[in-house]
Amino acid sequence: MDKGKEKFPVYVTQPTLPPLDDFLPYLAQIWESKCLTNAGPFHQQLEQALCQYLGVKHISLFTNGTLALVTALQTLRITGEVITTPYSFVATAHSLLWNGIKPVFVDIDPVTLNLDPARIEAAITPQTTAIMPVHCYGQPCDVDRIQKIADTYGLKVIYDAAHAFSVQYNGASVLNHGDLSVLSFHATKVFNTFEGGAIICQDAKTKSRIDHLKNFGFVDEVTVIAPGINGKMSEINAAFGLLQLKGVDQALAQRKVVEKHYRRALAEVDGIECLPELAHKEGNHAYFPILVKPGYPLTRDALFEKFKANGIFARRYFFPLISDFPMYKSLPSAASANLPVATKAANEVICLPIYPDLALQQVDFIVSLIAK
Repeated sequence: MDKGKEKFPVYVTQPTLPPLDDFLPYLAQIWESKCLTNAGPFHQQLEQALCQYLGVKHISLFTNGTLALVTALQTLRITGEVITTPYSFVATAHSLLWNGIKPVFVDIDPVTLNLDPARIEAAITPQTTAIMPVHCYGQPCDVDRIQKIADTYGLKVIYDAAHAFSVQYNGASVLNHGDLSVLSFHATKVFNTFEGGAIICQDAKTKSRIDHLKNFGFVDEVTVIAPGINGKMSEINAAFGLLQLKGVDQALAQRKVVEKHYRRALAEVDGIECLPELAHKEGNHAYFPILVKPGYPLTRDALFEKFKANGIFARRYFFPLISDFPMYKSLPSAASANLPVATKAANEVICLPIYPDLALQQVDFIVSLIAK
């Protein structure tokens, strides 16, 4: 590699694709069976395989994570107001608006960048029915404190766990916390099905309701019991997921190597902070955010442009805050004075490229651009 100049640009994340020849037998089976959707054999196999791999009781596959979020809220019949974070991808809050629910934004913890439990109680009103935290970058939320607040006030908890595939908390899956957890299997995620998502729940009755809601509310050919949506995952996506699952442990291990290399290389760079590695929690190395602090000689945006000029397409993730977008900024809870930590993080963050095929030589070049 000549001074980091590559034939192809380096993006913040890249989909992990198995060899095409490995996928062709799955396609042949789908073609022969003529079963393309509606909970076919690969769909059922993937649900069972993911339950076993993730250590969860029940999982329902969706065509994408956003529809899974929308359906999760309908599953628990959430109304009124929901407390959530402004520091996330817009789908988190959009799922509330799609259900006619008012988002109430609460500031984030300065260490984890997750929803700050210390701020939740002050935001609870008689209209509050649920809390929707996000395991940001795959870092587990303070699930114990959040659950204690929810139990005290009789609130439901739905985790946006889009980043949290395979993440562990105190030796068990973080996906088992809350009433529901929602995963994304988008192409850029640690585990992907091209497009896809899922809802994790704790009992068969809830899974049955989820499965009805994602299939128009049908119970049988002539019976509809709820105003459901078309959120079903196709057989092709499910088959790709089964193939991806075979290599996910290796992909996670390679991601960990890249993250460790970044941490060592950036340790001596003044003005650059990495998020801390937290005890009792095992992440999935889904993202590698850095914070560009005032002591660094360039602004965050200047460093971002320097990356682009050198073929490195990092991402200011999450900037702007959800609360800054036009459909949310008029909400009282969206005021920047109410969200000082989130506002600061949004103005400092850059997510550096991280994926299994990222060569350590490329990592060194990225770090050299920061350190120069």
